[in-house]
Amino acid sequence: MNNLNLPIFQKNDVNIATEVSLVWSIANTLRGAYRADKYRDVIIPMFVLARLEAALLPTKDAVLTAYDKDKNTPRQILEHISGYKYYNTSRFTLTNLLGDPDNIRTNFESYLEGYSPRVQDILKNLKFSEQIATLSDKGRLYGVIKKFSELVPKLSPSAVDTIKMGYMFEDIIRRFSENEEAGSHYTPREVIGLMVNLLLAGANNDLFRDNKEIKILDVAAGTGGMLATSKSYIEQLNNKVNIRLFGQEYLDETYGIGKADMLIRQDDSDNFVNVDTLKDPDPFQDIDMSFVIANPPFGQSWGGKDADDGVEAAVKKDHELWVATDGREGRFVDTPTSGDAQWLFHLHALKKLDKTGRAAIISNGSPLFSGGTTSGESQIRRYILENDLLETIVALPGQFFYNTGISIYIWLYNKNKPAERQNKVQFIDATNEFVPLRKSLGQKRRELSDENIADIVKWYQANTENKHVKIFDTNEFVYKEYTVMQPLQRRGAINDETIENVKGIQFFTKLFDEVKYNELMEIEPRNAKQEKTVRKLEDGKAMQQALIATFQEAKSEKTYDDFEEFSAMLQTLLSDFKLTPANRNAMALAMSEMDKTAKVITTKKKDKMGEIADGVVYDKTTKDTEIIKLSENVDEYFEREVYPHVPDAHYWDENKTGAEIPFTRYFYEYKAPEKAEVLLKEFQDLEAQLQTLLEELK
Repeated sequence: MNNLNLPIFQKNDVNIATEVSLVWSIANTLRGAYRADKYRDVIIPMFVLARLEAALLPTKDAVLTAYDKDKNTPRQILEHISGYKYYNTSRFTLTNLLGDPDNIRTNFESYLEGYSPRVQDILKNLKFSEQIATLSDKGRLYGVIKKFSELVPKLSPSAVDTIKMGYMFEDIIRRFSENEEAGSHYTPREVIGLMVNLLLAGANNDLFRDNKEIKILDVAAGTGGMLATSKSYIEQLNNKVNIRLFGQEYLDETYGIGKADMLIRQDDSDNFVNVDTLKDPDPFQDIDMSFVIANPPFGQSWGGKDADDGVEAAVKKDHELWVATDGREGRFVDTPTSGDAQWLFHLHALKKLDKTGRAAIISNGSPLFSGGTTSGESQIRRYILENDLLETIVALPGQFFYNTGISIYIWLYNKNKPAERQNKVQFIDATNEFVPLRKSLGQKRRELSDENIADIVKWYQANTENKHVKIFDTNEFVYKEYTVMQPLQRRGAINDETIENVKGIQFFTKLFDEVKYNELMEIEPRNAKQEKTVRKLEDGKAMQQALIATFQEAKSEKTYDDFEEFSAMLQTLLSDFKLTPANRNAMALAMSEMDKTAKVITTKKKDKMGEIADGVVYDKTTKDTEIIKLSENVDEYFEREVYPHVPDAHYWDENKTGAEIPFTRYFYEYKAPEKAEVLLKEFQDLEAQLQTLLEELK
């Protein structure tokens, strides 16, 4: 553990009300020309332009002078003159555009064309050119430019520093995203602050030496808030380190905003890239990261009909590469269910860390436990635990995000755990660590106070158990799945009840589909294929009726305590029907029930997994599974948990190993229900109060 002075905070007392109110007043001028949910298509790009122009104004004349002297002036020289990694060679500004209202559209387009390539990339991704025609045609272009020109002086870097600008971006984006689906959320600054503090709390002191290079990646960067916050926190510890930020963002609009913010903060905006993390080649292929911090989307499909084009093929190809090279290449150890890509972002993050790297990633509850033993999710958890990559999981309350109330978890990964944390996982239950907001912001009704963050960081650093913290060996969560069955002991009979059971088995119901038959009968004329289907369905119905009639004729009070004898009797009874052995067996099972007084069926055949053991045939209808931790003795488990209830059970080890992390189970506290006498007294008191009220109404 390091000796950094943690936790550190950014005071969230920045007043942005005036500027944000002005932006919203501009949004109101679009009423009638745009639907409310489309205001963002104009407001966000114009806000970005106003900020970019505000930063360029002090050096604009110098840039124009150099450009006028030589239209071929190298880009690097113009950037050096502007003081930023972008510039504008147009003589227009948002203010002087207003001097020629008759040509406002043409001049505005010329103004936009004057921006250098990095800004052109931002405008292209914000799709702003599509809005200019609409604003002009609806007579709103001049008014919008006028309003934002008034905002420019208020957005200059001397008036609004990067922290305040970040809050303004966040607030504007939040207001426009409150109706976004729950998986597409924006991370509150105090949650990012906690994540950064946790990353730093476990980092090596050597990382913070003067001039040391620290590389930080966000694999689902949004507007870049996590990167900006991470940098500002580290600079509070040491402003002489060299911090390089890297961001990957798929959505065009948020990418445009994030890149604009990188430009303004004078970070290398070329390292903020518009890519699909799951599909596209790694844009930072040869760069290993000191930290990865991310809040990837919840419930985003990577496969199937809901996935974006090309993603499923790319993910599967990457997984195949991992398998073929024994993990030397590729990222994806396994593939989770196609409807939720969270684990894929975790695996990408782990692949990008350097040998001492750390990651903090937000998830919902799904990655903790979803999937069966052999599922991709289970195998990914197993890989992470067996390779001792997971250091800590922090559970936070719900109602923290602006547009979803679900509870969240922070997963802390460490490629170089200190000795005291090796082969251990720390759980921190911080679900009660919050303060209520005075006024809700969308679905965000809670936030972390400085005290909450300080407590969580303190618990993390102490790494000792208390009522909020539990520490486990990694193999606590790795288990084997055992198949359990009981001997085949069934009593068969042909009576009304068992005949009714036959009507419900899959083989029988598939013989005749009444809905499909009725649909076909309404078609006139039918083609040859449809006629063939009708005949097949009619034959199936006839077979159903014949089977039931045969069973009805054979009804008796007799029961068979030997399942083999019963099955043989049914085979003889049904000899006139074309039935497969599987069909006959399905009916025999449906017409019998497990009976511990019936004969145990034995055989001389060899043992077979899940069927025969030591000459005893086992009943597949009794198949069950037991999940047993690797840390537990299997025989002792069965003696304690299974045999007292099912003494003749047999289990097979099918070599199925998985992992799950049932976080909440470890913090569950049983609360005894109220005693019946207390509840009865409360009920009687309420009844008496009601009676009194009724008497008063008379």
